[in-house]
Amino acid sequence: MNDKKIIGRREIVSILELELEDLDAKIDTGADSNALHCDDIFVDDENFVHFKLLDEVHPSYHGKQMKMPLYKLKRVKSSNGETQERPSIKVTVEFFGKKYRSVISLTNRADMKYPMLIGRRFLSKRFLVDVSQDYLTKTYKG
Repeated sequence: MNDKKIIGRREIVSILELELEDLDAKIDTGADSNALHCDDIFVDDENFVHFKLLDEVHPSYHGKQMKMPLYKLKRVKSSNGETQERPSIKVTVEFFGKKYRSVISLTNRADMKYPMLIGRRFLSKRFLVDVSQDYLTKTYKG
């Protein structure tokens, strides 16, 4: 247990392949997987997923068109209980000074406050969540 880092309920992450740096993320122990807010999501005939990044806090990312290899389509139950089929991508996430390979599902999170959600699968065996804390990544000194 001592090797697990304590994180807050909101943190900062970077997704290297998407050139997304310092993205606000909600830590959600109720969610199984990670999710990224984007729009105009579609999978082409060559198994690439196309999407538009949405993050009004970072104008350089907002509206940026992306194309990534599809990792897989998976059925996900959203926070409102609705089951959706979402495309997912496999990327490198930089978090607390370390890089991790992780799967992220792509979805429109327009009704949500944070553009990124980090779920249990990513957190498991690595982190403990202190819900009284926020943005511990900002003070982290590897």
